[in-house]
Amino acid sequence: MREDNDRNSSLPGLAHAEDLIPVAGGGLLHRRVFLRRGAALAAGVASGAALAAADSASPADGTLTTPPWMRKPGLPFSNYGRPSEHEQVVRWISANPAVPGNGISWTPLHELEGTITPSGLHFERHHNGVPQIDPADHRLLIHGMVKQPLKYTVKDLARYPMRSDLIFIECGGNSNAGWREEPAPQPAGFIHGLASCSEWTGVPLSILLEEAGIDPAATWMIAEGADAIAHVMSLPVEKAMNDCILALYQNGEKIRPENGYPLRLVAPGWEGVLNVKWLRRLELTDRPVMSRNETSRYTELLPSGKARQFTFWIDAKSVIMAPTHGMTMPGTGYYEVSGLAWSGRGRVTRVEVSADGGKSWADAALQEPVLPRCFTRFRMGWHWDGAPAILKSRATDETGYVQPERDALLAERGRNGYFHYNAIVAWEVSADGRVTHVYA
Repeated sequence: MREDNDRNSSLPGLAHAEDLIPVAGGGLLHRRVFLRRGAALAAGVASGAALAAADSASPADGTLTTPPWMRKPGLPFSNYGRPSEHEQVVRWISANPAVPGNGISWTPLHELEGTITPSGLHFERHHNGVPQIDPADHRLLIHGMVKQPLKYTVKDLARYPMRSDLIFIECGGNSNAGWREEPAPQPAGFIHGLASCSEWTGVPLSILLEEAGIDPAATWMIAEGADAIAHVMSLPVEKAMNDCILALYQNGEKIRPENGYPLRLVAPGWEGVLNVKWLRRLELTDRPVMSRNETSRYTELLPSGKARQFTFWIDAKSVIMAPTHGMTMPGTGYYEVSGLAWSGRGRVTRVEVSADGGKSWADAALQEPVLPRCFTRFRMGWHWDGAPAILKSRATDETGYVQPERDALLAERGRNGYFHYNAIVAWEVSADGRVTHVYA
């Protein structure tokens, strides 16, 4: 203990050795160091005086010069706000050259903060382009095994009671590069960015289904979109009645076309393909439709010879967003290890971080509020000593499920997988500060 106290005494802002977790070859982890206030910690991260002295735009005495934008009036009002021209944060698009409307775009999660994804950066998955729908002509039909078929306009739906929930949506194919033999040389958002989190506002689906009157023999609901392939998926009626939303708004404004305007089905905690965009039809039935995306896609052949089908739930997952592949650590000292965790089965209750490839773990701080089926931001202070290190994070949700290591996931699922990859992600920090994606 005396040795730990001696080590602790040289670290700013820390008072107790028990707050520190030594890790093999990776410095020290501390979950509260970046949540504390005070000049001592700031001094340990960077010296303001040193920065000012090195700033060629400031006089030697440390005073500030008057920049050009303080010498003339700024721009006038705009009808819709746009990002600064100095902030070029965009989605990374991967489209089929033969069918440009078929493809995906990743949310650059590693370039964002907090837990809410801006609507313009929400990930996309389209099968045949984004339909340009006139809301005045759009209709929602509820039919099949119901007492009375019902048809709604968008204006009709806007008159019903609404609910707002902060909910992530993750494509079942997110992170599928992890099934490959070699790690993908990309930053976190361009491997794991088929996941986004928004405030979705709309009508609880149960209200409309009760209005139509469900036949007790109906156990499935078939949802169809109004895009050029008439995307269709099956959901159990139990889920539809429990927590599904017919969303009209995303992050306070009407849903954008690429995210399902004017109406999207939101199935909290379930894989993205079930969150049908441009929703036009809900059919109550006693069997699933067995569409392409629930037979030949979004299924996995297991080592036993059986296939996983109708997976539905998104299992617990976490990814360190900073540092990530392609970044360079400028030198030894304090850094914040930060990332996102989520689970379709409820709240994330714990995120652990390792700087030695999983030999030792320490609890990260979870940023409040921690909500069910919502992104949770985790943070960990890390004192890097310059030695090579491997950073990992591991999430646990309220069911007790623990995010698996890659080897364990491969042993369970085999090598025929393409969907539902949620293994622990590793970033290697070399002695020169370069960060790369590795399997470890």
